[in-house]
Amino acid sequence: MDDADTWRGATDLARRLVRIDTRGGREAPAAALVADRLDGAGFDVRVEEPIPGRANVVARFGPAAPRVPVTFTGHLDTVPADPSGWSFDPMSGELRDGRLLGRGSSDMKAGVACQVEAAIRAARESPRDTAVQLVFTFGEETGCHGAEEVDAASLTPTDLLIVAEPTGNRTVLGHKGVLWLAATARGVSAHGSRPELGRNAIAALAAAASRIHAHRDWPVSPTHGPATVNIGTFHAGEQPNLVPDHAEMRLDVRTVPGFGRDEAIAEIARLCGDGIGLEPLLDLPGVATAPSAAATARELLAPGSSAHPAEYATYFTDASVLTGRLGDPAVVVYGPGDPDQAHVTDESCSLAAMTESAEAMHRLLRRL
Repeated sequence: MDDADTWRGATDLARRLVRIDTRGGREAPAAALVADRLDGAGFDVRVEEPIPGRANVVARFGPAAPRVPVTFTGHLDTVPADPSGWSFDPMSGELRDGRLLGRGSSDMKAGVACQVEAAIRAARESPRDTAVQLVFTFGEETGCHGAEEVDAASLTPTDLLIVAEPTGNRTVLGHKGVLWLAATARGVSAHGSRPELGRNAIAALAAAASRIHAHRDWPVSPTHGPATVNIGTFHAGEQPNLVPDHAEMRLDVRTVPGFGRDEAIAEIARLCGDGIGLEPLLDLPGVATAPSAAATARELLAPGSSAHPAEYATYFTDASVLTGRLGDPAVVVYGPGDPDQAHVTDESCSLAAMTESAEAMHRLLRRL
C-alpha cells in the first residue's frame, strides 16, 4: 500500500468538509463531522456552540496531564465564493488532475483533515504513547471570533501548537499582527447647489486616504518584513445633491515587532491630520517563535528545514488568540494548502501535498 492509499481517509474527510458550506458562517455541520470522526476513534471530544450554527471542537487523546506535547489547530470557516466567477462548483469537493477542488480546499479544510487523520492513526497505532489535543474553530477569517469563544476550561496547556494554514508544507514560525481601524470624518450637511455652506466629509477623508495610500516609509522588521496598511472600504454620501456630513473608511494594518498598535495608530493619525477620528475594530498580536524553540518540530515536519532561515507569514491565524490560552507554546504554521490558492477563484489543493502533510504530522506525533 502506498502513502496515498494509507492517507485516503484524509482525502475523503477533506472532500466532505469542502462540500459543507461554511462561507462566512454555519460551521456547526463541519464541526459535527470532525467531532464524530474523532469520537469514533476514542478521543474525548467537546463541541461548543456559543452562537447558533457556529461551533468549535476541542478533542483530547492520552492520559490526563498538566500539559500535552502537541496541539493541532485549524479553522472550519472559509471566505465567500461567488459561483458565477468559478469554472466549477465552489462546493464540489471534486478530485481532478491530482487536486482537490473547492472553496476551503487549501485554506484550510485539507489541513484540518490531515491533522485529524494523523492524530487518529497515531492513537490507533500507539495508544499508550500518544498524547495530542485538537482545536478546530469557527470565524477565523473574520477576526478569530471562534478562538475567542473557546472555553478556556476545555483547553490543556501545550508545548507545541501546529496551525494548519496553507504553507505548501513549509514550516513557518509565526506571522504579523493585525489591526483593523475605522477612520471617520465629520462634516456639515448642505444643499448640493450650495457646497460652500457645508463641509464635505468625503473630501476630508479622501485626502487622508490618499496620504495613507501614498506613504511608503512603513517600518520593516528583520524577521517579519514590512508593516503594511491597506484601505479596504470607503463609505459616504446619500445622494449627489447633498453635501455629505459623514464618511468612514476601514484600514487593515499588518503590524510587526517594533511597530504595534500604539505606533501604528500614532503614525496613521499623523497622516490623516486633524479632524479624522480613529477607532480600533480588531487588534491581534503577531506571533514569533524562535528557531531554536522549534528546531526538532521543524525537522520532523520538513526534514532539512531547520537549516534554512525562519519564515514568518503575512496573514494572521488563531495562534494570536490561542497561544495565551495554551501556556505560550512554540508555534509552527504548517499545512498542505498552497498559499497562492488562499481566497482565490477556482481554489484547489494538491493531493500529493496532503499525503505528505498527513505523513509528516503523524511522524511528529510518533517521535516528538
